[in-house]
Amino acid sequence: MIMEKDSLCEKQVRVEKDSLGEKQLAECAIYGIQTARAIDNFNLNYKKTDISLIYAIIQIKKAAAHTYETLGIGKPGVYKAIVQSCDLILGGGYEDAFITSALQGGAGTSTNMNVNEVLANLTLIKLGYQYGEYQHVHPLDDVNRGQSTNDVYPTALRIAAIKKLRVLSDECAQLQQAFQLKENEFDHIQKLGRTELMDALPITLGQEFGAFAQALGRDRWRLYKVEERLRQVNLGGTAVGTGNNADKKFRFGILEVLREYTGMGLAAAEYPMDITQNNDIFVEVSGLMKALAVNLMKIANDIRLMSSGPKGGFGEIKLKALQMGSTIMPGKVNPVIPEMVMQVAMKVIANDSAITMAASHGEFELNAFMPLIADTLLESLQLLIDVVESFRTKCVEHILPDEEKCRQLLEASYAFATAYTVEYGYDFVSDAMNKSNGDPLKLKGILEEKR
Repeated sequence: MIMEKDSLCEKQVRVEKDSLGEKQLAECAIYGIQTARAIDNFNLNYKKTDISLIYAIIQIKKAAAHTYETLGIGKPGVYKAIVQSCDLILGGGYEDAFITSALQGGAGTSTNMNVNEVLANLTLIKLGYQYGEYQHVHPLDDVNRGQSTNDVYPTALRIAAIKKLRVLSDECAQLQQAFQLKENEFDHIQKLGRTELMDALPITLGQEFGAFAQALGRDRWRLYKVEERLRQVNLGGTAVGTGNNADKKFRFGILEVLREYTGMGLAAAEYPMDITQNNDIFVEVSGLMKALAVNLMKIANDIRLMSSGPKGGFGEIKLKALQMGSTIMPGKVNPVIPEMVMQVAMKVIANDSAITMAASHGEFELNAFMPLIADTLLESLQLLIDVVESFRTKCVEHILPDEEKCRQLLEASYAFATAYTVEYGYDFVSDAMNKSNGDPLKLKGILEEKR
């Protein structure tokens, strides 16, 4: 664990100072004064900063330390030890050290400082010193050297988003394939097509699922392609994109190392100040997730309706029974997975609105609302990854057709009558429908008699 749990450790304190004054911390606290201030200032009882963003920041810190070690810059042995500390965290087991609220003022500075302080203190221990002895390894002068929250945080968000986008795109491809398999399996089953929830024309159940597959295919492709624009990063631009306080060799070297660490084709932005100021790329990614959410909601609702019943609804398909559906009505089973899919879709659409508003408030050289963008973007990505997988494995793959019910509903409708309009005209067929008084067999007789 990152912090000893015995009472002795908790009672012992150390004092850290900054330009605002002093603050007492538990002697065993692996973070420092800036993290402690953030805990006090942003005490929202809300979730912590997404761990995928933390790990992406640590990859950047590792790449920076590796670059400085290669360039021979800094105190002997410090940057090598920082790299080792990064590896220790990335190996797992230190998640409790990262305690800043996901929503915070300061454009993510508190989260960046949380990482800087944890890495500095881990490195101090590794080099034989104690927590807080920053004259040997400093969170800013050493760990954060040549960096700013304003280039580290957005670069880390791009890395974390790309990782999740790749998984989401793959999950969409698998769901698309599941729908295609059902398209082939159900291709022979005739059923009633509906427009505006009213009887329309005959289709096949396979065609219904084929249309679902096409929609998912578009979503998969859009999400896959947007990675190209996320690869443009402002790392090395420091505070406003001009590269102040960052060695030129460092700016070029860190990207090369980071590409190797992440396996991503990250590229230096042609105009880093643009990337520092503007967050439209995250609005674009969110918009594509919203498009996926819209398709998922539509498809899930169609499946809900087609499976409604079992006696009083459409009942054209059967879903796998997963749990008891009522605390008062025995035997009732609900379409719980489609309902979950629809709720996730609603949440993603709501998150898109938050991202849109946050991105539009990037006044001048920096957007102060990056933490909201990061929190909602990564939340939406993970929700969609999980729900698309669940939709496929717990619902779509287990769908069974009720061929008899499909046939009954089709034969009880006027769907066949449209085919006669070419030969007899719209008005004649419409009059014939009125004369039949809702009896499909009588209508068919009237039409055949005309022939």
